[in-house]
Amino acid sequence: MKILVICTGNSCRSQMAHGFLKSFDSKMEVYSAGVSPAYRVMPETIEVMAEKGIDISEYSPKNVIDFLKMPFDYVITVCDYAYDVCPLFTGDVKHQIHIPYPDPITAKGKYEKRLELYREVRDMIEKDFYDLYKKKLEVK
Repeated sequence: MKILVICTGNSCRSQMAHGFLKSFDSKMEVYSAGVSPAYRVMPETIEVMAEKGIDISEYSPKNVIDFLKMPFDYVITVCDYAYDVCPLFTGDVKHQIHIPYPDPITAKGKYEKRLELYREVRDMIEKDFYDLYKKKLEVK
């Protein structure tokens, strides 16, 4: 099973989904990318994933352009912007899914206050991607 998760900057939502998918099944080949990649994964993203026991501290943003010719079983967009502007894949893509989430980068206030939105989005992603994994992605 080969999966690509895409968001705008590849610094929050897609990295969370990537980390969760790998934690559900290490045999899956999971990638994440952004349509306008950030220069780093947000520290808040790394912190809230660590709270779930998932280390994504070595992950780094990638550009979706690098994956356009590759085959995937699933390409999943996790934000409306990525869904709207994502380039056309020329590789074999069996399924495309769109599951949008709020952007935690928009959180305002002090660090602890911002973490609340990161946790909220993380928990939504964990639930939805676990349900998706159990229903469609689980390797038989």
